[in-house]
Amino acid sequence: MSTIMRKINILSRSEGVYRTDRLDIPEIKGWHHSYILAICNNPGLTQDELARHIYVNKSNVARNLTHLEENGYVRREISKNDRRSTNVFPTEKMLELFPKVKAITLDWNNYLAENLTNDEFEQFTSILERLTEKAQIYMEGRDDVK
Repeated sequence: MSTIMRKINILSRSEGVYRTDRLDIPEIKGWHHSYILAICNNPGLTQDELARHIYVNKSNVARNLTHLEENGYVRREISKNDRRSTNVFPTEKMLELFPKVKAITLDWNNYLAENLTNDEFEQFTSILERLTEKAQIYMEGRDDVK
């Protein structure tokens, strides 16, 4: 019997490939979508806040932000309130990409759900939401995410 996580990992990895294929931008990969969505929806958030928001460790965030910055998608500034923190802002280049990333995400959701009835989709998303809430409770209790 497959575990829940095996199925979720298949969905997640497949979505990453789908996003990469649809974006068709060599320097942007499928996993960058969570950075693009978070940064465009929350300009000025700190790197630590970004790590907590997308559930990725701080070193991965720093590495991906360096890549995005080198390719002109983000700019980082030392926080005026706390010199130990770095705020992240989208550039015009990222803001132009933002609607396409949102559309690709919606397209993938529609693709997956096309054979589900409305009731099945509602039930699935309700269960998925409850599982996500449980996972978030676990993550919030960890020292490295606070």
